[in-house]
Formats: sequence, C-alpha cells, structure tokens
Amino acid sequence: MDEQQIDPAAIAAAARALEQGALVAFPTETVYGLGADAENPAAVAAIYAAKGRPQDHPVIVHLAPEAPLDYWACDIPAEARALAGAFWPGPLTMILKRAPNIPAAVSGGQDTVGLRCPSHPVAIALLRAFKGGRGGVAAPSANKFGHVSPTLAQHVRDEFGADGSVAMVLDGGASQVGIESTIVDLSRLATHGPVLLRPGHISAEAIAAVIDQLPAAPDKAAPRASGTLESHYAPHTPVAMQDSATLRQTLADLRRAGRKVALIHYTDMPATHAALGLPATPDGFAHALYAALRAMDGQGADVILVEAPPQDGAWLGVNDRLRRAAHGSTGIVHGLLNNQAKP
Repeated sequence: MDEQQIDPAAIAAAARALEQGALVAFPTETVYGLGADAENPAAVAAIYAAKGRPQDHPVIVHLAPEAPLDYWACDIPAEARALAGAFWPGPLTMILKRAPNIPAAVSGGQDTVGLRCPSHPVAIALLRAFKGGRGGVAAPSANKFGHVSPTLAQHVRDEFGADGSVAMVLDGGASQVGIESTIVDLSRLATHGPVLLRPGHISAEAIAAVIDQLPAAPDKAAPRASGTLESHYAPHTPVAMQDSATLRQTLADLRRAGRKVALIHYTDMPATHAALGLPATPDGFAHALYAALRAMDGQGADVILVEAPPQDGAWLGVNDRLRRAAHGSTGIVHGLLNNQAKP
C-alpha cells in the first residue's frame, strides 16, 4: 500500500477515537496492532480486557518518525539512537528506561518501556495524526491473548467483530513482514550489554553491525517483553513441528490411524486432509505463516503439522514463533497414534 491509497477521513476518525480513549486496530509491517492512547491508563486497561491479557505483560508503544524519544524514555544510550537511525521506521522494538511521566500501565509495572516506529504507511499516517504526531499508541497484536497474530484486517474482525470492544479497524492490506518485531533490551547496557529478547526480521547480526556488540540471549533478570511467553501465537488446533523425513512417516502413520492432518510445508509432501505450501525462504515463510496457521485452524483437523524450517540464523524468528505455537501441544502426535482410531 502506498500513501495515495490512504483514506484521510478514516485516519482522522481513528485518531479522534484514540484521543477519546477508544481502541483502534491498525496495520503495521509486522502484524496488525490493537491500539490505545499510551498515556491513558484506562484506555491501556481496555486493551488488556479486550485481549484477556495478563496485567503484568507489557505492551509496545508505537511512535511517529518525528516523535521525541526523550519524552518516552530516559537515560537513552547512544546505541539506541544509532539503532533508531538505522532501523526506524521498521520492525525493531527497543527496551529503554521509562521516563517518569509515562504511565506504568504500558510496562506491566516495570521501569522500562518498549518503543518502536513502524514503517507501514497507514500506521505512520495514524501516528502523525494522533495528538499532532507527539502521542504514542500502545499496541500489542490485535488478537486474543496467546492466539495467532493477525496479518489481515479480516483476522482482526474475526477476533473482535462480535464483542464491540474495538471502535475501528483500519485496513492496510496484508502485513509485509508477517511476524512481530525484533525486541532488543538496551536498558542494562552497563551490566548486561544488549540482549535479544525476541528475534524477528532484524537479526542480531544486523544489530551488531550498527552498535559493534552482538546481543546476548535473554537472562532471568531481563525485563518482561511482549510475545516472550513459552506458549504463544497458537491456533486452537494443536501444532506439532517435525523435520522433513520424520514428517513424511508421521503423515503415513496418522493416515492409517484415521486422523485428519492439516499440513504446512515448503517441500513436496504426500497429500493429506488439508495442506498449504509456503515459500522456502525465511522472509516468504514468515510473511505467510500466521495466515497459514489461521487457515489450517479452520480445517477441522486433529493436528496441524508443520515441516520444520532450517535452523540457521535467518530462520530464527520463524522458528521462535513455531516453537511457541507448538509448546502447549507436546506429545500430541504420540497421543493421536496410540489412541484408538476414530470410527
């Protein structure tokens, strides 16, 4: 989508709704966000209520390109300004020390805050219209807590259309990246250096190329951040991930057991109850992943089987999301094979 396709009246209405404390869903290049005025604790609380999100799970604040970073964070290191210069607008969230004037509601009560500037033209237009471009929009993904993130406006309507909790849904087409932003903690540089809390489109190596430090893996004392729980991004149907050779055998075994399989794959696989082939590239797979999980969730299958992607660094974000989607389904294949076949 380009700027010529943006509806100024819809943007103005959405900005007014946010200023009045309502919730607005809007597109970003990663996934669709469920937005509220980050400085209005009651509006932020409405996000948590609509999503069923734990109160101590922080949200990310989205800023316009021209928004003053110093208003939102304090003790901002030079590394943060360098990364903003390199990757904003874009799919990078930085965890910084929260400025005293910013409500703790957006941080789950922590003294840090997650900030990013999205690159989607509709998101930028909304952020520039909201409070004259100086406001911040708190926005986790626009789905019920723990479920698959939305990459289309229709996904948001499917989640919230019936309950009236969302005042508006801005349609910006399909999210280009398709998985959530990279999150890097810069709030403890002196003691821990940069820490990669959530992998995404922007790699640890790309971050290191800017700040000359490779982010470390998360530690137990790291700030809580969005989308980092062990079980997350999960459809209602159980998910299992297997390497290509194991998957082919499992498909044959489950077919003999009378089980229905919804398959997400990127190499040639035997026919099954339902299947979607995704691109065999990290960016292409990521772009299509959540829509594929949602589509396969609606196929009435006993299990969603995913052909495990390669384990190299370019696939880190995709593998992270799949691991969390499958976390609550441990042993599902074994159980389906060892229970009596359905009549």
